[in-house]
Amino acid sequence: MTNPNPPLGNIQNAMDLGKMVASQRKAQGLTQSDLAGLAQTGTRFISDLENGKGTVQFDKVMHILNLLGLDVVIMDRQL
Repeated sequence: MTNPNPPLGNIQNAMDLGKMVASQRKAQGLTQSDLAGLAQTGTRFISDLENGKGTVQFDKVMHILNLLGLDVVIMDRQL
């Protein structure tokens, strides 16, 4: 799996992921309501995700990332 696009950033916690989702959503011209409709979930879930709530459902998060065209890549940390 080679991707010519550089990584958008490191995700170390729920807040980092939420900021990334919000940024990508806005870059695509979507409101929270738009994204919730596409994901068939509520706007509350999108808001919780973007605000870094750590207890959001993982499968729903993965679905949102997929809708936004984002991949999750796990790499060894270079210390």
